[in-house]
Amino acid sequence: MRLGREFISALDTLSEERGLEVDVIISTLEAALLSAYNKFKPGNAKSEIHIDHETGEITVNEVRTVVEHLEDPETEITLRDARSFDRNAEIGSTIRIERNPNDFGRIAAQTARQVIAQRLRDEERKVVYSAFADKVGDMVVGTVFKVEGDQVIIQLNDKTDAVLPRKERIIGEKYKPGDNMKFYVLDVKQNTRGPKIMLSRTHPGLLRKLMELEIPEIQQGIVEIKNIARDGGARAKVALVTLDPDVDPVGACVGNGGTRIKAVSMALKGEKIDVVLYSQDPLIYIKNSLSPAQVARVEPVLDKEKTATAYVYPDQLSLAIGKAGQNVRLAAKLTGWKIDINTLEPDRMPTLKDIFHEVFDDE
Repeated sequence: MRLGREFISALDTLSEERGLEVDVIISTLEAALLSAYNKFKPGNAKSEIHIDHETGEITVNEVRTVVEHLEDPETEITLRDARSFDRNAEIGSTIRIERNPNDFGRIAAQTARQVIAQRLRDEERKVVYSAFADKVGDMVVGTVFKVEGDQVIIQLNDKTDAVLPRKERIIGEKYKPGDNMKFYVLDVKQNTRGPKIMLSRTHPGLLRKLMELEIPEIQQGIVEIKNIARDGGARAKVALVTLDPDVDPVGACVGNGGTRIKAVSMALKGEKIDVVLYSQDPLIYIKNSLSPAQVARVEPVLDKEKTATAYVYPDQLSLAIGKAGQNVRLAAKLTGWKIDINTLEPDRMPTLKDIFHEVFDDE
């Protein structure tokens, strides 16, 4: 039986185009053909199949063990019969008897086509997995394909789709087919259907990557992002530091007229981004993190670990707390400290009542 030279030539072409090893394809074919042959042939005789890469010739052999007394004719052969196939056969040796089963050529060709198709699918999945497994933690650009229940399907290229789960979507953000967006690669897993790529629009890593893209000082390592706290699509706080005394890290990230930080914000549905100075002094760091509120002072709570009280004047109280507590919550997440906000009465000159309070109290 033959697969034919044209088939072998097609295998060589596929090998070059898809980067598959011909020997791997042929060994896979041999295993598949053997499985098909074992279903096709009667009995339980042990068989082998070999494909000649040069000619496409398929050789089917049944394997028998040479014995003195025959007990299982499907797996054994007498010495006398064995020497009709191999004159050097001895007791205990193995001989191979070539078979040419009728109609197996058609089954072989059909099986070969199926195996090739499956092998290509498997290899393409491996290529996709290896390409994106290294991108976990990176930013990618994708096109919204369709919305399915609680997830959005994103096309990353012609052959690769990814999933944006509901919990990783920015609240209120619309996902229309054809829209191009930037995403954070959250995870890549291999399963029976191929790689499953999980994306995010709310992960702090996406904000970090966008700032690296828009701000040269971060790209060059002049300004470092120490930490990010984020409510995706609503607000974020970014702590910055630099070792260059001539560089203002906050000013570098904001840009002239706020152009740099606005570009980052627009890529995240207008998310408000507070950039603050990092400090090794936790009390100064907490004070900075409550920006844009102006904080009068910060004091540690001595009997509680990593807990501080920030004092603000009454006109700064709502700004320090933020809508639904968002500002102080993000500041706590950014610094790793529990932060309480207290009001501080403004300084004023003492009145006569303050000085002579005993007299006024008696009256």
